[in-house]
Amino acid sequence: MRILGLGFGLAVVFGSTVGVGILRLPGTVAAQLGNSWLILAVWIAGGIYTVLGAASIAELAAMLPQAGGFYVYAKRAFGSAVGFTVGWGDWLNNCAVLAFGSVAAAEYLSALTSRMAGHETAVALILLSSLTLMHWIGLRLSSVVLQLSSSATALTLILLAGACFFHRSTSDSALHHPLAAAPSSTLAIFAALIVAFRAVIVTYDGWYEAIYFAEEDTNPARNLPRAMIGGVVLIVALYLLMNVAFLLVMPMAELAASKLPAADAAQIVLASSSFAHLSGKFVTLLSLLTLISLVNSVMLGAPRILFAVGRDGLFTERVTAVSATGTPRPALLLSSLAAAVLIASGSFENIVTVAAFFVASIYCLNYVALFTLRQREPATQRPFRAWGYPWSTGIVLLGSFLFLVAAIHGDPVAALRAFVLLAISVPVYLWMTRRSSASRPD
Repeated sequence: MRILGLGFGLAVVFGSTVGVGILRLPGTVAAQLGNSWLILAVWIAGGIYTVLGAASIAELAAMLPQAGGFYVYAKRAFGSAVGFTVGWGDWLNNCAVLAFGSVAAAEYLSALTSRMAGHETAVALILLSSLTLMHWIGLRLSSVVLQLSSSATALTLILLAGACFFHRSTSDSALHHPLAAAPSSTLAIFAALIVAFRAVIVTYDGWYEAIYFAEEDTNPARNLPRAMIGGVVLIVALYLLMNVAFLLVMPMAELAASKLPAADAAQIVLASSSFAHLSGKFVTLLSLLTLISLVNSVMLGAPRILFAVGRDGLFTERVTAVSATGTPRPALLLSSLAAAVLIASGSFENIVTVAAFFVASIYCLNYVALFTLRQREPATQRPFRAWGYPWSTGIVLLGSFLFLVAAIHGDPVAALRAFVLLAISVPVYLWMTRRSSASRPD
């Protein structure tokens, strides 16, 4: 059912990318760099890096406009075994994000309503069930809700930034006065930039979400590259706007020490008004809005990974059933149940800790897939070609590999968990292929 267009693609990229990170991480980056120009430079550099990654994956998405995303590209380049492992890791990661987003949203709801305090798990399960029901009804409804929630999030963030710009900044605002303890030597600045860059890249993650809906797009060859690259450009602009806004109203020392700069900036802006006491609730509502948008986006993508794997005979055929309204209901139900189990058990936190390894590994494999398919299938039609290839793809491949190495070095226990979870896919794949072969008529 091809009913989705560019507007949906932009909304799903925005909804899956813009989250609580932009409300929290500007303080972390400021603490590392302590200089407004370095801060803005690292956000711009992170945006450029993300645009290059989006352009590389956009080539694969336009070339292979099929549901399933990364699984499809890895399978085409490396075979069904590697493709299944990529799909397995990607689906687990999506389920963990569903669980994490639901629990985090429940915690913010509890902060708004004291009656919910102590019942976060139940609230998270109710929220997950409600969104599942909405998606069960049909793709048109979930698409409209996603576009509305993404638009509301963007508008609220712009209003906060606008309020900061119109606020009379103090003479010691961070934009004009660097942190006294800012790194000064070349080596110290380089080390701080690396740490800050890693934090910034986390806030840009999610830019690829549109690839899961290629078969439902009215014109995937045209819309997917525009949605992915255009979505990232809009997000970069928004992130820069938010950072400049925070830098205008907060002293650098205060920004660097802040765990939630958005709340502190809102408090400063509203301090002289009768709404000063509402600054905390405003940011809580904003955080809740971004989380619901995130869960909504991921809930659209996760079932389509199972759908693609099942269609290729590597999972039960039941997950390939699609309702008349365009929803892969069995795959949706299985994904939501997996997320519900993680919520109830609390084990989603363990998977969230290894998600960085899944994502970095999947990035690496798919950038290599682009090189492989360019070499092996030069005549295959490519409606969109990655800008600056091979250098651009080489840069993001090297970056992803370095992020993976750094993650393994920084948390070897989580790396081992990630390896075990991925290794489980091997016996599952062998069992599924034997089952598929046995069910095939002679």
